[in-house]
This record gives sequence, C-alpha cells and structure tokens, in this order.
Amino acid sequence: MKKLALLLLAAPFAATLSGCVSFGGKPPKVPFLTLEAAEQIKPGDVQTPASGTTVTVLFPTVPHELATTRVPVHSGENAVAYVKDAQWVEAPPRLFARLVGDTISARTGRPVLSYRQSQIDPGAVLSGELRQFGVDADSNEAVVQFDALLVQGDDATKFQKRRFEARAPLAEVKPDLVAKALNQAANQVATQVADWVGK
Repeated sequence: MKKLALLLLAAPFAATLSGCVSFGGKPPKVPFLTLEAAEQIKPGDVQTPASGTTVTVLFPTVPHELATTRVPVHSGENAVAYVKDAQWVEAPPRLFARLVGDTISARTGRPVLSYRQSQIDPGAVLSGELRQFGVDADSNEAVVQFDALLVQGDDATKFQKRRFEARAPLAEVKPDLVAKALNQAANQVATQVADWVGK
C-alpha cells in the first residue's frame, strides 16, 4: 500500500516536471537551406597527387550583405531586403567554397585541400570575393558572382584574376525555389572555375 501511495503521489510531480524539461531542441519551423555539388568524387576514391598539383580553396571574402546566413534580394539600384523564412545552414562563403572544392576535385582529378591541410603542400591557391549570392528581383533570377584569384606555385606575385557569373531563372521568391536556383547558379560558376583551374 505504501508503494502504491508513493507512486500515486509521484505521478503528478513527474507530469509537471516533463513539461519543464526538454530533451533536445525543437526542430526549426523553417528548414535550413544548403548547397550540393552536382559533381563529386566517388566514395572510396584515393587521390595520390604529384607535388604541386594540389589546390587549396580558401573561403572567399564577402560584402556585408552576405556576412549572414540570410538570402539577400536586390531591387532597383540601391534597395536590399532578405528572403522571408530563408536561412542557410552555415555562412555562404563556407558553402560556396566547399561546393567549388568538390567540383574542382571531381572535374580535374586534382586533390583539393583546406587551409589547414595546405600546410603540407599548398599547390595552387584559389581565393577571391563572392560578390553576389542572392536574388535579383528586377529580373527574377538567382545570381552568383565570384571574383576568383588563382596563385600558382610559391610566387604570390604571379597570379590570375577572373570574374565568373551565372544566373538561374526564378519563378517566385520562396525559400525552396530560391535555394534550388542558387544551387544551380553556384554549380555553373563552380564548373567554370574548375575548368579554369584545371588548365
């Protein structure tokens, strides 16, 4: 009887406690957006590069409007807003650099290294500025513009610079459609960059 009484007394307390304690955070109401490379090396592929054939891809610099996980929308010459309920899973420079690195590795066969890995053999170093990575409301397009800087070898004074841009049509400014269009445009730019680096 004592055990039964204790259980009956404990039940309301446990119910109250369960309302106060949360195991794990609630999933976000709006899913986070990400990028995926259209071309990637296959799992299990082993790359053994000759010296100097590696490519180090650095995170590009960005203007202030891209120093956030939100998606900018340009309207007219000077107005910038952000897509409602749209947020990247991480900062655009990181997403873009990873996509470019995957594409370079898949298209050229050259191993792509992170900054930390590059201490072994930096090879060519790709950096630059991600100037546009959002929506052009006037033309209803997703726009990706990247000013790439490529340094081959140890001499930093010998470099090449080139601007890449791609656009993808956008039927409506909604998070899923914006993410799909930006992914398409980013992959187009990454393909152009990979073919340029691979020469």
